[in-house]
Amino acid sequence: MELEERLAGLERRLAALERAADGGAPAPVGGDFWALEALKEQLGRLGEAASDGGVLFTGAVRLPTGERYEWQYGALTTGLLGPEEEGGDRAGRPEAAEPLAALGHPVRLRLLREILAGRRTAAELAGLDETGTTGQIYHHLRLLTGAGWLHSTGRGRYEVPGARVVPLLVILTAARP
Repeated sequence: MELEERLAGLERRLAALERAADGGAPAPVGGDFWALEALKEQLGRLGEAASDGGVLFTGAVRLPTGERYEWQYGALTTGLLGPEEEGGDRAGRPEAAEPLAALGHPVRLRLLREILAGRRTAAELAGLDETGTTGQIYHHLRLLTGAGWLHSTGRGRYEVPGARVVPLLVILTAARP
């Protein structure tokens, strides 16, 4: 199965290179369902265990700071919606409330955007307009850290953990009207 996946990946890359060589534009991100087709193929291989379907989110990101992140995650629908005793991964259970609630404040979203853009210290964040007092900023940073969206690297420096960059962007994308 791993060989098939590698071959499919190489075929996709070759097709993209051929389109570019022919002067054609690459397939638009929103117009080609290649990720959906690959997900359905994977679900078909899993058989009955995946009969209710699944979700996939993925991303390849370069931040304004130059840092790059590539990430993907998939989950079966049963694990997301099914009862806990059926082996669900507890996504959507009460444990999901804290990380989602932490994102529910405009100042915290702004702090995350600023940190992703390279402002990493509490002092830099405190210098921003309309983010509140230093005490309020530390309160927001503490909530974001407790929810796993930030990690303190010491000396008042913060970063979004690498494994959380793409999921954060996925949530922000999904929240758009």
